[in-house]
Amino acid sequence: MNMQIPRRFTVGLIQMSVTTDLEENLKKAVFKIEEAARSGAKVVCLPELFRSQYFCQKEDIKYFDLAEPVPGQTTEALSKAAVKMGVVIIAPIFEHRASGIYHNSAAVIDTDGKITGLYRKMHIPDDPSYYEKFYFTPGDLGFNAFNTHAGRIGTLICWDQWYPEAARLTALCGAVVLFYPTAIGWHPYEKESHGKAQHDAWRTVQRGHAIANGIYVAAVNRVGYERPADGGEGIEFWGSSFIADPQGIIIAEASVEREEILLGEINLDRIEEVRRNWPFLRDRRIDAYAGINRRFIDE
Repeated sequence: MNMQIPRRFTVGLIQMSVTTDLEENLKKAVFKIEEAARSGAKVVCLPELFRSQYFCQKEDIKYFDLAEPVPGQTTEALSKAAVKMGVVIIAPIFEHRASGIYHNSAAVIDTDGKITGLYRKMHIPDDPSYYEKFYFTPGDLGFNAFNTHAGRIGTLICWDQWYPEAARLTALCGAVVLFYPTAIGWHPYEKESHGKAQHDAWRTVQRGHAIANGIYVAAVNRVGYERPADGGEGIEFWGSSFIADPQGIIIAEASVEREEILLGEINLDRIEEVRRNWPFLRDRRIDAYAGINRRFIDE
């Protein structure tokens, strides 16, 4: 790619609530992207599955109707916004790849409106109210980073954020910032007993990815309480979107309950500084990691 890559650029995270109205959710996203761009953002990331409420709380084949192809309506609308505002957009999509094959994906749309990369969520959870294995085929595009007019960036999605292997491989592909579009929250019945520890673990593991790889990490979550129309306890999404620098320092953080546009600067000189002092990539024993591709090493 023949372009002058900036040493510094601002990213914007759109922490938002969503309703059952898909069109209104898309309009809100475009409005907030434009607001982030006017505030100086050069890369803007939306939350996971932002077009709809989090339907994976139930297993119901009717929700497959929410899926769309890539490119499709959502990427076309966001491509126009990317061109209009001169920004890179990370667009989470419920991807309809073929009949019976659906992915939880993220399209990277460059400033010219073209899709420069596509990531399909690799790690698919199956927990109470997070029944994603029913809906999503595991990703098959691997881990990658994508050249954009802002810089080389990578994206993973939500449950991927617990896996150091995913962050490492994306960093090894040259990403200077790793985005995590997210939909995570508390079950009401366990918030009091486990909520603080869950939230702290989520934040800590991602800060660890930033530190271990010497890159920026940007996690963007939704907010609000969502309960399936046909019943269920629902989920209280905990917001708390944040940006961590290559030393794990939180440089920007959003609230638990409000819609916000979070801005933070990515500085390639900061990556250079941290990696010179903490040369973790240099000291990796790549000759000794053969067992990492095994489920478990039995005695």
